[in-house]
Amino acid sequence: MSDSRDLAGAEPPAINRHLQAWRTTLGNASLGVGRSIPIRTYGRLTRAVGLVLEAVGLRLPVGSDCLIELPPGYAQRTTEAEVVGFAGDRLFLMPQTEVAGLLPGARVYPLETASAAGNGGAPAEPGSKRLPAGAGMLGRVVDAAGRPLDGLGPLDFSREVPLSAAPINPLARAPIDSVLDVGVRAINALLTVGRGQRMGLFAGSGVGKSVLLGMMARYTSAEVIIVGLIGERGREVKDFIENTLGVEGLARAVVVAAPADTSPLLRLQGAAYATSLAEYFRDQGKDVLLIMDSLTRYAMAQREIALAVGEPPATKGYPPSVFAKLPALVERAGNGARDASGKGGAITAFYTVLTEGDDQQDPIADAARAILDGHVVLSRSLAESGHYPAIDIEASISRAMTSLIEPGQFDAVRRFKQMLSRYQRNRDLISVGAYAAGHDLQLDKAIALYPKIEAFLQQGMAERAGYLEAVAQLEQLFQAD
Repeated sequence: MSDSRDLAGAEPPAINRHLQAWRTTLGNASLGVGRSIPIRTYGRLTRAVGLVLEAVGLRLPVGSDCLIELPPGYAQRTTEAEVVGFAGDRLFLMPQTEVAGLLPGARVYPLETASAAGNGGAPAEPGSKRLPAGAGMLGRVVDAAGRPLDGLGPLDFSREVPLSAAPINPLARAPIDSVLDVGVRAINALLTVGRGQRMGLFAGSGVGKSVLLGMMARYTSAEVIIVGLIGERGREVKDFIENTLGVEGLARAVVVAAPADTSPLLRLQGAAYATSLAEYFRDQGKDVLLIMDSLTRYAMAQREIALAVGEPPATKGYPPSVFAKLPALVERAGNGARDASGKGGAITAFYTVLTEGDDQQDPIADAARAILDGHVVLSRSLAESGHYPAIDIEASISRAMTSLIEPGQFDAVRRFKQMLSRYQRNRDLISVGAYAAGHDLQLDKAIALYPKIEAFLQQGMAERAGYLEAVAQLEQLFQAD
């Protein structure tokens, strides 16, 4: 009772002191709430077998990125991984780097991006990963994550592009109606390639496909060149850039390198990044030549991931998802829509396809032939005889060629193939002297023309043969008839 009387009879300054104390206490509490560190959810690593890690305690969509903590003593505190599947409450993760050092129960955090940081730390949406692009990247060499590999300092880029793109309405694409000069005589004249066409380069190992790609990169009339080196040997990356592509080719090119020692995730990402860069320049109205070496290594990377998460193998060890990934990647190339003036960019793509043991019926080679607009086959027997580029004209085809060339060139191509085929079918008889001249007039013409045909098909690495020049030389072969 006395306490109540004291408080009731307290002087106003005493009451003010009590109120001020309460205000100070409440203010400090609210300030502490404002400065508190936001709660960050995490899961735990429960299993690591082969390439796949399993985690529980997180609910993330496929395609999300995570950070897995490493124990003390390692140069990096975390390693990055991507969600590639799930089963119940278990997430299947694929790391982007070596997994040595991971411990059972290691914390797994959803990766925060710049856009996610402004959203309360929520994980970015799947497929929202964006990497640098811009005209300032010409002449640079980057890895699959957009980091420079050439030691020339930070990248000069104008924007970031997503790794995935919405499919283009096929009716919105501009038709393939103009020729792209690739600087190789045999291809320009006999396998004419159009702007926006997608071609396959089918070859075994060691038959000169990298040299042929380098010639096209140096001599093409395209304004921008995007080179994706996917799953190749690390030594070949530097050799291709310095010796095959050269200074002239690199000056208008961007090289994306994801060699064989990188994770399958980065190999897939490297192919998608190279395609995204090509799409960026196409949308700027540029003529782009996209060279991807190789489509087979891309398929193998997807096979590694699919088998690791438990997808059953189908054709020669390739799971069904591989054959769904290939057209999704290839269809991103081609012509874009044209503006009101009839102008628009184009991606003309060459994808190399490795034929194991020179088997043209390899499942990846067979699938690639079905989704591409033509194929150039390199022959091992021609390469072994010193015939370069070792293009097997009889086995190669350009499906868009007939709508691109003039009737005179078409007749010359038809006669060229007839003469070459007639000679090749009788080559053994001619070699052993079993054929006598005069028995077959067409074969006699083929024999007489064969030295010129063989010279026409061969071309030095430092020699450029433009489209008009190649067509003129082709027509000259038959002027004496």
